[in-house]
Parts: sequence; structure tokens; C-alpha cells
Amino acid sequence: MTAQTVIFYAFAAILVFAALRVITSRNPVHSALWLVLSFFSSAGVWMLLHAEFLAIALVLVYVGAVMVLFLFVVMMLDVNFDKMREGFRGYIPVGATVGLLILVEMALVLIGGYLPAGATPSPGQTGPGYSNTSALGRQIYTDYAFPFEIAAVILLVAIIAAIALTHRTRRETKYQNPNEQVKVSRADRLRIIDMPLEKKE
Repeated sequence: MTAQTVIFYAFAAILVFAALRVITSRNPVHSALWLVLSFFSSAGVWMLLHAEFLAIALVLVYVGAVMVLFLFVVMMLDVNFDKMREGFRGYIPVGATVGLLILVEMALVLIGGYLPAGATPSPGQTGPGYSNTSALGRQIYTDYAFPFEIAAVILLVAIIAAIALTHRTRRETKYQNPNEQVKVSRADRLRIIDMPLEKKE
């Protein structure tokens, strides 16, 4: 068994375990941390396949987007931050475990890159002018153009559905029309009633 195979199985085991913890953890903070670990594990597997562009895109785009999305959800749910600060020490073991595993994975990738040439065989024959980014673009826009367009349409429909759900009219919500408020005159808001004086007996 070569060193690259051992590193692959290590990344795969961590990825499967982290993915299971994402869906089994009751705490959303823990789930987000395990999701970050699963993204890093996937990026490590892609680095072993010499797909550096996909690995960097996964770390920069998905990890950042997920954490920003999580922060937005926390802000929208009106979470009591005082209670979160009280239980902050409870997150330290999970955070330290995830951080340690990410460091180990990065070390494995670097060690695999510095091993002798015969120790880690390449998944494909690459020449000196090879670029995995151009190869990926050539595959997407030639052999997989139709599935790529279907994925783009699905994402467009998801964006439109999210906007429609956000801006839908609710019966319990009261809306104000500034134009009608500006056009209001005194006669529309004030009514003067002429009442006879009452005589005391």
C-alpha cells in the first residue's frame, strides 16, 4: 500500500465521520464546525487527485459561504448571545478537535507532495504545460455542457423561489403606502361635530 493510498483512506474516513456528525449533532454550531471539516477533507482528496483549483474553490467559496450563512441565520433567529457566551467553553472540545484534524490533513497533503516521485503516483499523465483549470473548463463546456446548463437552471429556479418566498404577501403583516400618507388632507383625518350644549338642572 502506497503513501497516497493511506492518505486517501485517512481523508475518506474523516470525511465520512464528519458528514455523519453534521446530520446527527443537535447543536447547530457543532454541525457547522463538522461541515467545515468535511469540506476540508474533500479538498484534501481533490488535492491528491491534482485538482488544485477545485480544492481551493471548495475551501474559499463553500467554507466562507457556509460560515457567513450561519452567522446570518443566528442573527435572524434573534439568539440570546448572553446565554451563548455562558456555554462558550462547551464548544472548545469540538472546535479543538476539528482544528486539529484540519492541521493533520494539511500536513498529510504537504508530506505527500514532498515524497519521492515514485512514492505517490499521479492519477494521470501530466506534462510541463498542464493546467487542471483549463482541463476542467474543457470538460465542462464540451462533454458535460448539457448537465452544466441543467445545474445552472436549477440554481436559477432556486434563487427565484427564495426571492418569491421572501417577498410574499402575508395577511398578518400590515403595510404602509407612503403615497397615500402624503396625499392625506385634514378632512380625511379630522371630523368636527357640532353638539348642543347641555343644560344643568
